[in-house]
Amino acid sequence: MDKPLIVGVDGSAPSVRALDWAVDEAAARGVPLRVVHASVAALPDDFVASAVERAVRRDPSVKVTSEVLHDDPALALVRLGSEAGAVVVGSRGHGELAEMLLGSVSLSVAAHAESPVIVVRGYEEAIARDHRSVVVGVDDPREAAPAVDFAFREAHLLGASVTVVHAWRCPVREVPDFPTTLPDEHQQRAEARLDECARDATAAHPDIPVHRRTVEGHARTALLAASRTADLLVVGARRRNGHVGMRLGPVDHAVLHHAACPVAIVPHG
Repeated sequence: MDKPLIVGVDGSAPSVRALDWAVDEAAARGVPLRVVHASVAALPDDFVASAVERAVRRDPSVKVTSEVLHDDPALALVRLGSEAGAVVVGSRGHGELAEMLLGSVSLSVAAHAESPVIVVRGYEEAIARDHRSVVVGVDDPREAAPAVDFAFREAHLLGASVTVVHAWRCPVREVPDFPTTLPDEHQQRAEARLDECARDATAAHPDIPVHRRTVEGHARTALLAASRTADLLVVGARRRNGHVGMRLGPVDHAVLHHAACPVAIVPHG
């Protein structure tokens, strides 16, 4: 976590919220903050300088620099992501259709950056980090470590707890006359899988309170419900073999568009 944070700004209200969040995150991590504006249109007026001034006023202890690029904003932020501990973006920018819940630039950066990408969205209580709770969604223990480690490091910075969520389904329950009184092996397997996903991080951070939550149903439903009382929701994304970037599945898309708190997309594989 010693690499700088990069935050993309475009003068929109969501990017201002992302800037404030990034300043607080940089202060907690003890790293510099790079304020980046990229555009293929005319180069910016005074709002980049104003963004830097706002960041310095918010926390003078954070070293803040700025960069203006004549480039596609998504491509620029993806490229710079290789140099960053994380890239922070707002949920929408200028020119997005009102009905789009996540802007195209933010979605593209989340899908392709090498570093973790944090999309600042959700309720003010979550953005202000009032809940002192980080939620991480897990599935396959072989792939969960990067997201789980990220969640525990964030919880350490915030003085927060971690809730590890694993959703499972048992289609046979939909069969008429399913014997619900029998021991639920699916639930037991789910609990064992969750424990395996969280074991190493829990051992490495014995001071962090950990809550384990196995939920029967769709992962997106469970994670969106958990996001209502979280300051950050962390999910993983798998890289495509032989391709640049990550594959964002339906769960990633659901939380990026609908979560009630900021969302961190952490690459794995």
